[in-house]
This record gives sequence, structure tokens and C-alpha cells, in this order.
Amino acid sequence: MKIPYTHGGDIYSHPVRMDYSANINPLGLPEGVKRELEQCLRENICAIYPDSGCRALKKALAAYHQVPEEWISCGNGAADLIFALTAAIRPKRGLLPAPSFLEYSQALSQWGCEIDFFPLEEEDGFDIDTVRLCQTLHEAQKKGRPYDILFLCNPNNPTGRSVSREDMVKIGKKCKALGTWLAADECFCDFLDHPAEHSLIPDLKELGHVIVLKAFTKIYAMAGLRLGYSLCPDPELNRRLEQVRQPWSVSGLAQRAGIAALREKDYLKETARLIGPERERMKGRLESFGFQVLSSQANYIFFRDRKNKGESSPVLYDRLLKEGVLIRSCANYPGLDPSFYRICVKTREENDQFLETMKEIITVTGGKNDGTADYDTRNHV
Repeated sequence: MKIPYTHGGDIYSHPVRMDYSANINPLGLPEGVKRELEQCLRENICAIYPDSGCRALKKALAAYHQVPEEWISCGNGAADLIFALTAAIRPKRGLLPAPSFLEYSQALSQWGCEIDFFPLEEEDGFDIDTVRLCQTLHEAQKKGRPYDILFLCNPNNPTGRSVSREDMVKIGKKCKALGTWLAADECFCDFLDHPAEHSLIPDLKELGHVIVLKAFTKIYAMAGLRLGYSLCPDPELNRRLEQVRQPWSVSGLAQRAGIAALREKDYLKETARLIGPERERMKGRLESFGFQVLSSQANYIFFRDRKNKGESSPVLYDRLLKEGVLIRSCANYPGLDPSFYRICVKTREENDQFLETMKEIITVTGGKNDGTADYDTRNHV
């Protein structure tokens, strides 16, 4: 049976020369991490079992975030911890923003959890309405059907919109009062212009009923190494997380690479200098092609092909794939249709090549005035 690939990064099913579907740091693996991996090979790390407790990595993460080591759990990427979290809590009812990361619903469904979606409105720019969200949580409790868990991706995937730390604290306090676990997914937070203005990590001790999910996958371009971690002040939940996770789920290579990555401060500064300007430049070019583009705050851009609104298939995705260019169709996100797409932000040179391919297949018929674009159906080499 062929398993459908439901995410970005599927460079295995089709010939792809440009992958704009996966939101990986375009700077690639940091040099310090490369050197550490080379050292691991010389030490024959691959031939020995890794530390199942990830003790050295936890110590480094605790120092980096200035939290106790006991708050940290490590996993085979953030997705591994999402599934481990639902296995540890076994929630009966969950609340998810829509659209948002698909793994939340998949993990909750694994345990037969009843899922409600909190719709993000297009007319509101797909932003989280904090007041309405807290009211939704409160009303569920009032009706005797409280939510056991709320997942919030900050910044959100696929929209790239973020929630301020102040508003996240309000949501966290409401969750604590109602006995609802708040899982704050901050995997893309480090791509924001000012990450500290959005992260809940400094407030974890006060909030208590919150777990923050982080990963090396995106920000350090370590998708193939698979390394994620969580931070939570609740000792009982951390104990259950350790119970449900598989032993040796984090390889020795990933542990050593993670420790090395935390020392790459200049790499993060260089990333910030690249992503912001390129994101805005690409947004402008996409708008000139006639697309409706949301103002993203992350390392990816969410946009709509209004010309093909109502189509049953992702027309732009299919047309670009013929050119060997892969973008993320958002048709399988709850609340979206095949006219929505997401692309990552890469280096200026790569982005220029991508935009040139877009230009070749699009004839702008109305520009910014009516936001429509037609696709050239000629066969391009």
C-alpha cells in the first residue's frame, strides 16, 4: 500500500530541482556542527549506543535556556514529542487552530481524542483572536466538556503569523485555571525578528500547565538528523514523557550535533540578516504576479492564488512541479482549499531562480488591481 506524503519536502516522489516546500534554514548545516559530526565519525560514535537519557544534551539545553535540566525531554524531532505528549496525557478532547500543523490532529486521533477546530478567519489575516480563544475554552468548561489539551503553533504553520508573549501568557493562564494543557510549539520562533517577544519559556514556572516544543530541524537545518526537545516544569508530565518514549530515540550523532549547534550564535545572527529582507522582497514579487500574500513573520510565505479559487486541484503546484519546482500545497490543511500555498525563504540567488521560474509560467493579466494570473501552458524545458 502506498502511503500518501502529506507534508513538504517530498523530493522522493518526483524529480525536483528546487524544493520550496520545506522551511529549512537556507544557510545549511552550521560549520561547527559539520566539524562535530566529522569528529563523531572519527570516534566511531555510530558503532555505540547513544545515551538514552540525553544527559549531556539536556545539560547544554538547560544552560542555553536557563531552566532546570529536569524540565527537558528530548526526542526524534518535534513530531516525535507531539506523539509522545498525546500518549502521556491521553486527552479525551482537544482544541486545534485551523489551519495549523497537521501532526497535532494525527497525534490526537491516535488515542481516539475528540477534536474541535478553532477557525482562523481569512478576513482577520488568520491571526489568533486571544479573547475569542479564551472564551471558547471557558465555554467548553462551562458546558461540562472541557478541553484536555490545546496546541498552539507560534508562529503558526502555514500562515507565518505569530502571537505576542503577552497574549500567550493570557492563554496560558486561562489553560491553567481550566486544567487544560497548553502545548506551545515554538519550532519556528527563532526565525522571528524578536523571538524573546513571543516565547513562553521565561513564563513556564509561573504558568505550570504549559509545555513548549522546540526543534533543531528548521533553524539549524538538521532535518535529516532528527532532534527536538520540550520544556515543561511539571515533574509528573516529564516522568510520563520519559515512560512513553522509545529508548535510544535520539541518535548519538544528533545529540552531539545539538550541543554543537547551541554554540552557533553568529549563525543565528546571519540567519536573521538574511530571512527578513528576503521574505519581504519575495512577498512584493509574489504580489506583483497577482497573488494574495499574507504578511508572514517567519521563514516562509503563505499566499493564495485567487484566479484558481474554487478549483478542486492545486493548479499552481501542478504547473510548477512540471518545471521541477516543489512548493507546499495547503489543500490538506483544515479550513483551506487548493488555492492556498506556502513557500520557504532561501538565499537571494536561489529566490531569484525560483521567482524567474514563476514569472515564466505566469502571465499577469490584472496585476495588483484584480489579483489574477493566468498560467502559460507551453512545455518549458
